[in-house]
Amino acid sequence: MSCASPRSLNTRLIASHADGKTARQTPAPAVQRGSTILLESARDIYDTSQQTYGRGGLTTHVLLRDMLAKLENADDVTLYPSGLAAITGAILALTSAGDEVLAVDTIYGPTRRFFEGMLRRFGVTTRYFAPEATADDIAGLLTEKTRLIFLESPGSLTFEIQDVPAIAAMARKAGVLTIIDNSYAAGVLFKPLDHGVDVSVQALTKYVCGHSDAFMGMAAAKGPSVTLLKAAYREVGWMVSPDDAYTAIRGLRTLCTRMAQHAASAQTVATWMQVQPQVRTVLCPALPDDPNHRIWARDFSGINGLVGFEFHPEYADQVEAFLNSLKVFGLGYSWGGFESLAINANPQLKQRVCRDGIETGPLIRLHTGLENVDDLISDLAQAFDGLVVNAESPRTDLQHANAV
Repeated sequence: MSCASPRSLNTRLIASHADGKTARQTPAPAVQRGSTILLESARDIYDTSQQTYGRGGLTTHVLLRDMLAKLENADDVTLYPSGLAAITGAILALTSAGDEVLAVDTIYGPTRRFFEGMLRRFGVTTRYFAPEATADDIAGLLTEKTRLIFLESPGSLTFEIQDVPAIAAMARKAGVLTIIDNSYAAGVLFKPLDHGVDVSVQALTKYVCGHSDAFMGMAAAKGPSVTLLKAAYREVGWMVSPDDAYTAIRGLRTLCTRMAQHAASAQTVATWMQVQPQVRTVLCPALPDDPNHRIWARDFSGINGLVGFEFHPEYADQVEAFLNSLKVFGLGYSWGGFESLAINANPQLKQRVCRDGIETGPLIRLHTGLENVDDLISDLAQAFDGLVVNAESPRTDLQHANAV
């Protein structure tokens, strides 16, 4: 009778695991990392109804997807490694060679870059319509090749509001799919799927993660679009890390509280900006005299932290001096984090096709962060005051049309 030899130290260390013991419960979820999933039996390798490889997501990802589905009132959510990846991934999932996309002209610049670059090379064409186009106007643009209408409301940089429910209803009747970039609303201020949109995408990098330290995106859907998104997601091999998924879960816990603070500060800054002598126009749909206010008030529950303002033309040569003199506002792209930011928006406006109504003066976009709003206003005030004294300030190149 022979005795089995004891396992070597090396084998014992590799084979050590929790033996299925349940982890103690904490307010924060456990972060599950892993590429390999250990199967219960050999037959499980053929079972397509269960997860068999880590790229499809583990418990951390499942929790995040469930929370985001609740946020967007969706049947399911797919996760992507950035907001732009969510946009491009969703478009690739819903289009094929020979299709046509109709896109609002005020879309995020890198979205346009994708339309004009890779999507065109893949045989999908894009036409643009003005942000003020009605559902009937867009219906007049449909052809037998039109597969998808891409919306972004409010529009990037200039905050035009589209009549999303009317456009979605028209598209559905015509058999055309709709996608909206819902990053502005962060799933809190507007619920596109409740208004008939097929797919809502978000840059979770912004308000959901909320701390300017993680990239992530998502596409939320109801009905048949869910299957199309999941199939493309698997075919392309998208994946986000469990650690980044954890940061998004953490951000969701405080999202509504942070959004309320961003909105309150943005409203205060926008109202103050209206009476500044250097300012020609303030872009903020919450202001009663904003041309987009009526539809915004009907469809949205609030604003986020973004505010735009147009200088009077006589200050056109002092934009960079103004930006360089800001102390609390940082100079940088993106938004949705805790910090306040400012950029010169004009370089990116040059990409637009429908240019009627675009402001002619220098246009600045502000993101009002979570700092004390009095400090933000003081910072803006000293920068405005400096325009008279420092009119000949050295210029620096802030133009970067391919902003990410």
